[in-house]
Amino acid sequence: LIMIILNQTDVTPASFILNGIPGLEDMHLWISFPFCSMYVVAMVGNCGLLYLICYEDSLHRSMYYFLAMLSLTDLVMCSSTIPKALCIFWFHLKEIKFEECLVQMFFIHTFTGMESGVLMLMALDRYVAICYPLRYSAILTNPVIAKVGLATFLRAVFLIIPLIFLTKRLPYCKGNRIHHTYCDQLSVAKLSCGNIKANVIYGLMAAFLIGGFDILCITISYTMILRAVVSLSSADARQKAFSTCTAHICAIVFSYSPAFFCFFFNRFGSHTIPPSCHIIVANIYLLLPPTMNPIVYGVKTKQIRDCVIRIFSGAKNIKSYST
Repeated sequence: LIMIILNQTDVTPASFILNGIPGLEDMHLWISFPFCSMYVVAMVGNCGLLYLICYEDSLHRSMYYFLAMLSLTDLVMCSSTIPKALCIFWFHLKEIKFEECLVQMFFIHTFTGMESGVLMLMALDRYVAICYPLRYSAILTNPVIAKVGLATFLRAVFLIIPLIFLTKRLPYCKGNRIHHTYCDQLSVAKLSCGNIKANVIYGLMAAFLIGGFDILCITISYTMILRAVVSLSSADARQKAFSTCTAHICAIVFSYSPAFFCFFFNRFGSHTIPPSCHIIVANIYLLLPPTMNPIVYGVKTKQIRDCVIRIFSGAKNIKSYST
């Protein structure tokens, strides 16, 4: 379906030029170091989580299956942008073909939508675990997890494909320089001399259908969790229940805080906030959650912590025995 969209004929440039971070071109090399470091941490951390969840029998539970979905989403999300950004910073390879730009745009917006959806599913998982602990395994079976994960992915795909089509059909006659490190939908559409009202309206609608719905579900879930936890008579039970949600709450903060900034900047703050600030935050929006989620879950989740300690202890014992 994506290839059908890309093969449609229209007045389009052969390629775009990604300028990186406008106003900070002289600092691109220095900016690249934290970007590269965070990307390496994200790749190692998320691949490590996927390995643990795949091979450790104690982690074959719904909570960790959702965490695996989050890690896969994070890997695709940051890999869709950071390698190209580093090529701009290090080698001044700024050109990107029009079709590649649309594909990058599709992956970015689809997997940011998927990220939001998985966070919502994880909130529902915590709700079931705390409010219905005796029925937890019966409600969240493996087929149910697979179906809701697939539904979340398909929701993002089918809501983003029309946005790609709307961007593809625009005539571009305002040059081909994008003041960004990646092909953001609005940044590309602003190069068009056509009417981009449909793009703006549909982009807002997709954001509300994905982000608005997910935030509503997360809010309702945590409201019910809070009511259930407060009603517990034991202080230890309340603390244990809250602790199971800590990592997920951190993931929500890391994901939605820069997302809100980018959303409000694009709609209301483009004349008051420097573009360089917006582009840096837009990159952080795609890089911070993949970097921090494995660290937070590794530190806050006892089962993951124990698995890591056991693996390293085993490797150390093997090494000691061989010497």
